[in-house]
Amino acid sequence: MSTTAKQRVTLFIDPPIAKQARAQAIVEEVSFTSLVEKALIKYLPKRTVINKTKIRIMKNKRR
Repeated sequence: MSTTAKQRVTLFIDPPIAKQARAQAIVEEVSFTSLVEKALIKYLPKRTVINKTKIRIMKNKRR
């Protein structure tokens, strides 16, 4: 994990999942933030590519 500046994020997580994650962070002796960040790094692909969709606008032709 990097030591660069962090971005604040608000998440809505089911309470039992959040409770288990907090408990796991204590077991691993890491912060809740660090645990969630580590989980996301493991889950996400190394690279994400988002392709722009070509939008074609059809002009109405009057007859």
